[in-house]
Amino acid sequence: MVESRLALGATVVVLGAFSAIGLWYSAGRVRSIEDFISARGTAGGGTLTATLIASSMGAWILFSPAEAGAAFGGITAVFGYAAGSALPLLAYVVVGPRIREYLPDGHSLTEYAYARYGRAMYAYVLVVSVLYMFIFLAAEMTGITGALELVAGVPRWQTAAVVGLFVLSYTVYGGLQASIFTDTIQTLVILPLLAVGFGGALLALGGPGEIHASVAARNPSLLDPGFVTGLQFGGYVAIAVLGAEMLNQAWWQRIYAAESDRTLRRSFLVAAVAVVPMILVAGLFGLAATGLDAIVTDPTSAGYNADVAFFLVVDSAFPAWVALAVVLLAILLVMSTADTLFNAIASVVTADLPTLLDDPDDRTLTLGARGLTVAVALAATLVGAQGYSVLRIFLTADLLAAATFLPLLYGLFSSRPGGHGMLVASVSGLLVGLAFFPTLRGLVASVPGVGPLLPAPDFLLAFAGAAFVSGGLAVVFALLTPGRFDLDDLGRDVRRLDDAAESGEVSD
Repeated sequence: MVESRLALGATVVVLGAFSAIGLWYSAGRVRSIEDFISARGTAGGGTLTATLIASSMGAWILFSPAEAGAAFGGITAVFGYAAGSALPLLAYVVVGPRIREYLPDGHSLTEYAYARYGRAMYAYVLVVSVLYMFIFLAAEMTGITGALELVAGVPRWQTAAVVGLFVLSYTVYGGLQASIFTDTIQTLVILPLLAVGFGGALLALGGPGEIHASVAARNPSLLDPGFVTGLQFGGYVAIAVLGAEMLNQAWWQRIYAAESDRTLRRSFLVAAVAVVPMILVAGLFGLAATGLDAIVTDPTSAGYNADVAFFLVVDSAFPAWVALAVVLLAILLVMSTADTLFNAIASVVTADLPTLLDDPDDRTLTLGARGLTVAVALAATLVGAQGYSVLRIFLTADLLAAATFLPLLYGLFSSRPGGHGMLVASVSGLLVGLAFFPTLRGLVASVPGVGPLLPAPDFLLAFAGAAFVSGGLAVVFALLTPGRFDLDDLGRDVRRLDDAAESGEVSD
């Protein structure tokens, strides 16, 4: 095991270096609130592709796919995770240009929800999207604290504190500008390290044949492409990730950051292709981990550690200094996601401040965005130190979005949907999902009279029910809605924040 002070010191050095890069790059570039939360039209093809890949990866790529392979269905679960992660990026190839067309001066999905559906749906989408992104952020912090605890015995709260503070230092100053630039550098470092790490692990563990034999001896069903548990996982994780990422403000920000529609389409398409092999590689670490005596894949066991399966393999296959290097790679991945989500959550709320405050100026909006960034970072740091299961945290966040994304985006493609109908459809889908959802079953069953009525828990039925019930009801309510919404008016009251701040004109 690596000495904890050395591990923590190396972590501080890496965090400090990238924080300095972010601060250096953003110096003088953030001249208004628009620069801070949208970086509108500034990202070319290479930069946009790099930030999409970096933000797509995050530290979760070293935790959730491997945990899926080890404990949720083997090879089919990993393939499902890879396909599910590519789907939302492909969806944005179509949805992104449409968002830019109808809301050319927009900033966030909540602005769209307000303009298209009104206050009630806006409030619901605001809560769901912010809660989803916050849980996502907390899961990232949970993962990296667990990795350093495993490899070097560093207390979780220490890792969470240093990661949160360093990422906060440049994000609160440089906003989206700093996030996109550091993502670009991190992508150039991360991709070759991930490839080398996987190749080295294969060799250290005796090659593909030896790994296959050890997994087959332990649990041959994990290698079976027809394994029902894995197929079910692949099905519901595809729905879960698609729904979640469509409500991820980080992608809406990057839609506006793209310099053109052509750049947007090409970059999202390249990122969708690139993310598949990366998730497959990471997930195969989970399969390799099942051949180790140290792995505990029963989620009900107190010693459950499949959520750090990737690092169990690294810790077994490599000398201590290499294991530390891989953890530092994970630190870079956490940075790429944390800075993105810090700014994304702050931007959602900041974009809505003109509707709540009386004629806010640019300075007020910028200070509000930075204050919200600090609050989000501190809260996520506290949650990340608690040690929950990373994949189960993600699935909880994903359920919220799975019940909301179809009714929300329906209004971009049809003039029929109305706000109240889409709200009822979303809430109905969420209630169906909660009825089947295993992780929150105890909470739901605690409601008086509800427990005996609950069906058997099932992740697939939870996510499929949430998405298809909400989507089906959205179509029904849209057909019953007598009025029509003119999509050409969607962006009429959505304006650039610097223009609004200077003129005093805000949307009502």
